[in-house]
Amino acid sequence: MTTSETWKVGRLAEAGGLTVRTLHHWDTIGLLSPSRRTAGGHREYTEDDLVRLYQVLALRSLGLPLDTIGVCLDAGVDPVRLVRDHLAGVEESIAALGVLRERLARLQDELSADRAPTATALLDALRAIGGPGPEGEHTLSRHLDAGQIHMLRTRAAALGPATHYLLEVEWPELYRRAERLRAAGIAPADRKVRRLVDRMDELSALFSGGDAGISAGVRAAWRDDPAAMSGEPGAPAGEWRELADYLDRARDSRA
Repeated sequence: MTTSETWKVGRLAEAGGLTVRTLHHWDTIGLLSPSRRTAGGHREYTEDDLVRLYQVLALRSLGLPLDTIGVCLDAGVDPVRLVRDHLAGVEESIAALGVLRERLARLQDELSADRAPTATALLDALRAIGGPGPEGEHTLSRHLDAGQIHMLRTRAAALGPATHYLLEVEWPELYRRAERLRAAGIAPADRKVRRLVDRMDELSALFSGGDAGISAGVRAAWRDDPAAMSGEPGAPAGEWRELADYLDRARDSRA
């Protein structure tokens, strides 16, 4: 940075529309810690800290919980890029819905005129509604029924922009951390592993609505074809299953 200006906690709290207590809490949990301290131990925030505060507030405005925000920022994620990616996905969905609307309108016109719809119109509508999707959806369909998949989609849509961060940033990072612990020989019952599992299960409940059957089906899909579910063609099934067993043992240790 080109300046050495610093901010005391009260000044920063006022600028960010926060309370001093909130900034103290964020310091305690490691979300936003001041880069400097005075000789008397008082917090001093630098411009780098100000940038991080802006990122925290921007991500919080999307409805993300503090745990997710911390993971995003610690993983070196650029929030601007992620929002841009999410916007692109929304635009693709809008375009797909436009295609669906046109095809259904054409089908409705044929039915309203008491004409049997053509095979082409029917096939077009079917493809737009539920044609082949990503490989992960094909894998999910082997373990979940249509109603359960609809539930996942509905709850994901309800989470809005947060979905992108939860699925594409925090969830993979949690698994990477778990794999590092497993590779280091940390016991599944260790508190660090169980905390990761707790957060994974919290995320699972967000998308499943607490439906144990859906959660079990998603885990089974990951065991079945981790490459398809992760979107990484080279994801080794054997290593993934070892990690899945490790996480299940951590869950069992909570009982």
